[in-house]
Amino acid sequence: MRYYYFDWTYLLVIAGALLSLIASYNVKASYKKYARIASMRGMTGAEVAMRILEANNVRNVQVRHVSGELTDHYDPRTQTVNLSDSVYGSTSVAALGVAAHECGHVMQHETGYTPIKIRTALVPAANIGSRFGIYIVILGLILAFEPLTTIGIWVFSLAVLFQIVTLPVEFDASRRALAMLEGYGMLGQEEVGGARKVLTAAALTYVAAAASSVMQLARLIILRNRRR
Repeated sequence: MRYYYFDWTYLLVIAGALLSLIASYNVKASYKKYARIASMRGMTGAEVAMRILEANNVRNVQVRHVSGELTDHYDPRTQTVNLSDSVYGSTSVAALGVAAHECGHVMQHETGYTPIKIRTALVPAANIGSRFGIYIVILGLILAFEPLTTIGIWVFSLAVLFQIVTLPVEFDASRRALAMLEGYGMLGQEEVGGARKVLTAAALTYVAAAASSVMQLARLIILRNRRR
């Protein structure tokens, strides 16, 4: 008779994947809903971004159009606010919220916001951790060489730390975005509420990613300790 051993740590992986799927579905649903609602002022995402930068006397950042959906981002290396197909020329409440959010990241850099400084400094280490950490752990487990496994865990921890530091950065960018949209009169009070729902849903994807990474790290530690 054969007995099959069930590794309960796989539940951590499954839970993390489910959290990410739910968060991804939620942000797409929220964006789709408010992408149908045009703002009363009729400004496009690009116009909102340029207006925010101008109002804050930011002259060295350009607003650009990039292809894709929800590929919006601020690149401090090229000093560009990059807005996607569904945001750049759109007048929807959702598009304006996303455009303002990216400008929120600009203002974080302009004001020297500490968490974004930490996140920027962690980028090289986080890239190494996300690409190689798990593979180093697996190699250590296969070779039954605990020091290598521990090194892999520490390397992967850098990617987890990056995910955690990202949380206050994203929530703060959304806070700044909503304040600017309302303060500069680009969205009415009810429209700001819609933009808030879109940005909150987007922020929760980062929460899910961080939680998934933490659970993956916990699993690696459990596997290492089990082999001792």
